[in-house]
Amino acid sequence: MGSSTAASTLRLRVWQRRALDAFLGSGQSDFLAVATPGAGKTTFALTAARMTMANLPGRLVVVAPTRHLKEQWADAAQRFGLHLVTDWQPGDLIPADAHGVVTTYQQVGSSPEPFFALSQGGFVVLDEIHHAGEERTWGDGVRTAFDGAGRRLALSGTPFRSDTNTIPFVRYDNDVVVPDIEYGYGDALGDGRVVRPVYFPRFGGFMEWTAPDGAVLAASFDDALARTYANQRLRAALSLEGEWLPTVIGHANDQLMKIRTSHPEAGGLVIATDQDHASGIADLLRRRFGQKPIVATSEDPDASARISRFAGSADPWIVAVRMVSEGVDIPRLRVAVYATTTTTELFFRQAVGRIVRHIAGRGRQRAYMFIPDDVRLRHYGFTIADSRRHSLNKNTRDSDDDRTRDADTDQMSLFSVLSATATDADAEQDVLSVHDEPGVDDDEHAAGGDGVDEQLTLGALTLDLGQLPPPALGVSSSSMPFGGFDRNERDRLRRMNNDLTKELVDLTGRLHAQVNAELNRRAGIGKVSEASIVQLNRRSRAAEDWLRHEHRRARFARFT
Repeated sequence: MGSSTAASTLRLRVWQRRALDAFLGSGQSDFLAVATPGAGKTTFALTAARMTMANLPGRLVVVAPTRHLKEQWADAAQRFGLHLVTDWQPGDLIPADAHGVVTTYQQVGSSPEPFFALSQGGFVVLDEIHHAGEERTWGDGVRTAFDGAGRRLALSGTPFRSDTNTIPFVRYDNDVVVPDIEYGYGDALGDGRVVRPVYFPRFGGFMEWTAPDGAVLAASFDDALARTYANQRLRAALSLEGEWLPTVIGHANDQLMKIRTSHPEAGGLVIATDQDHASGIADLLRRRFGQKPIVATSEDPDASARISRFAGSADPWIVAVRMVSEGVDIPRLRVAVYATTTTTELFFRQAVGRIVRHIAGRGRQRAYMFIPDDVRLRHYGFTIADSRRHSLNKNTRDSDDDRTRDADTDQMSLFSVLSATATDADAEQDVLSVHDEPGVDDDEHAAGGDGVDEQLTLGALTLDLGQLPPPALGVSSSSMPFGGFDRNERDRLRRMNNDLTKELVDLTGRLHAQVNAELNRRAGIGKVSEASIVQLNRRSRAAEDWLRHEHRRARFARFT
């Protein structure tokens, strides 16, 4: 797509076109778009970047919360003819055929100064901007790094809360963030073919446990408890030592298998508390239910690759810890189990966002989040369910902040679960209510293959994907023409160059650094990480020529 000179027509959803018009009409440097997960924030942001960058002298910089999301952004940008480097390090030059970089808040927070130089006069996308307020160093780093950008587009998929750490580049009114455009879950359901209706089977239970102070306690989810004990009760329910969690996972697995009769690729997600918990849940799925889940935890360096493989497969289950909670795009997820002790509304809504993404042409697409009947989670679920009921009914008529761990985590070695039994009297309550909701059958919205209702399209947008060369700022060869790119091709050429270098080292007896330096000299580059696809091709040809020369010399030596 990047090398095409033909115009491409992009059809935008109603909210995307309104947001784009508002963004283009804004005279301010900063713009904040808050939209429900699955609504298409990435498409809106990249469209805005394409239409703005031609008039800006600087680079495109995208800041994402996680390493995995960096790859998602780079893949999406390529479809818009934008090349984003995912492995850029401060001090490196940008490849001549690149428009910019995608990085993380952590990297920006730890080294903001190089990003200040990189983003001067450019376009910055701050994905899930609320992360910049999580740590003061991150917020200060983001402000330092991007203060000189020409335009800053901030995105969020979850409601903001008042916090002691302010979020940079957003407007506040009485300590509440004010978005420039807002598109909620109810709005998206009302529009149709944007998000799925989500239902919340909730399971009660009776738990017994030994508290860290040695007290033996017992309570059901109906009992009112102080926060510390409520956290312990939830932890007991989610423990693999009791029967509550296996019972709930069994119901969730049955629901997923039922869905897979009509949607064979449908997947399920279990959100676990920590790495050991995830491993135990995966073992439970194997032993009791005959499933072979994928496990992805934040501690695993291969987690991003595991998530990508799961997303492109038809495997039924993935168990994750802080890897599939926000932004990760796996539209085939239809069932989730909330098996984490995290009880913040922000995290809960992010988790629900993993199963709301609509797939065009699949007809009815209800999604299910199985939750403990903890009063906090029940409230969050009811809030979303009320929005769902209101939107579906309207469619027919109209055509205190808990931290992410228990307060007594440091004494958890003294905590033990005695028993945990699920009581599912209320488990089907929200599922059964679907039959009382007119308009819930999504089949009426299933026609067409592009996921956009004709009557909901405010107008097609034409983007000429052949007219945006990369800015010639700080590149190793500013005269290098932009002739298109492919992220997979770049990776293939880097691997090829690495293999050729190793072969030359073995054949010549030279040091690896010496061979690399000579090949870089012949290709006219400083580092392989800074090379364009054209330069990588040139370097591989130079390596092949050198290898042929060495082989000829070796043959000549054998005959003399």
